[in-house]
Amino acid sequence: MIETGPFPDLAAFRRELVAWLETEAVGLRPAHVGHTTPADHIEQFRRVKAALWSGGWGRYGWPERVGGLGGSAMMRAVVGEEVASRDIADAGLWSMTEVLGPTVLAFASAELAAQVLPPKLRGEAIWCQGFSEPSTGSDLASLACRATPVDGGWLINGQKVWTSFADLAQHCVLLARTGEPGSAHRGITAFFIDIPSPGITYRPIEIQNGALEFCEVFYDDVFVPDERMLGTVGQGWQVAMDILPYERSTSFWHRGAMLHHRLDQLVGLVAPSSPDSSPGSSPGDVGDSPADSVELLDASTARSLGEAYQMLLAFRTRSMVTQRRLAAGETLGAETSVDKILVASSEQLLYDTARDLLPGLIEFGDDDLGRLWRYEYLYSRAATIYGGTAEVQRNIVARRLLDLGAE
Repeated sequence: MIETGPFPDLAAFRRELVAWLETEAVGLRPAHVGHTTPADHIEQFRRVKAALWSGGWGRYGWPERVGGLGGSAMMRAVVGEEVASRDIADAGLWSMTEVLGPTVLAFASAELAAQVLPPKLRGEAIWCQGFSEPSTGSDLASLACRATPVDGGWLINGQKVWTSFADLAQHCVLLARTGEPGSAHRGITAFFIDIPSPGITYRPIEIQNGALEFCEVFYDDVFVPDERMLGTVGQGWQVAMDILPYERSTSFWHRGAMLHHRLDQLVGLVAPSSPDSSPGSSPGDVGDSPADSVELLDASTARSLGEAYQMLLAFRTRSMVTQRRLAAGETLGAETSVDKILVASSEQLLYDTARDLLPGLIEFGDDDLGRLWRYEYLYSRAATIYGGTAEVQRNIVARRLLDLGAE
């Protein structure tokens, strides 16, 4: 039960939030539909975050020392779920707060957390995550970007890659090696870096859906003050492991909500129009009861939609258990690899189903609807790569959960 604020439980919190969102729906609607740029997404993200903060909803679930109103972290999960279900903010960009925010809160000094988190929660600051490197892939323990101690701080030298929104961000949570070259996970330290700082350069990377979402980032004698260290020297691996549960819980829960919303839209697109359908809906919108339309579908189409729904339901059921475990303070471990496998499989199956049931739309559609589904279909191809490849996740499940050994 949640005792903070006027809400006796999560259900009451959700009801009041939904009522507020419905009232504010027109003002929060994004100006861009279909193929949009990362800058467009960030502009919309800022608007939504600012509105939620002003309304108080964006402050629940965060402690008062960073401007929050207290309450369970599940309140943040509910806010993100309702936002993702309405297409008013990019789910990936939204989840970055949930991936990095709690870890910065846990490892930054009280002064640093109070300085940097409120602008993030208000939507005024964008953060990025400097983990991946060209030669390390999923092997985070072998990273080579180095931090060398100097008077009052550290000098960072090296390269990161696949850094989302680095060209649009103001801050970066970065891992660098502070131990000997062979120190593996024991010699890594985490820093909170200002972007731009002297010595930081970046080059955007265009991905297959046309977006310039990622960057390769170069650090050349970038100075970071001691007070911008997260945790202590050599504690970077622990920082990274602290981030992982948030990525595998709240972030995935939000993405699942977005995918479920897309499935409802897909049903509305392939189902025969019913007499009760309301005119003037936006591209991809569905009626009040999309489930009723399924009864009008032919058996093959209904089966395809059912399989996509079944996979998504399996993921969301699993994800809810993970989300509740995290909120209860339990330690999450290798079992979250199952969540990663399920969310990636659900996403790809959903968009494969859309491609099959909307022939030609994804390949050739040149209106807002076609551009939207093509953009997201192409992005879904990376679902089994980012955040830990499917092969690595299955190896973790086999070796650490099923005890199948290394062979």
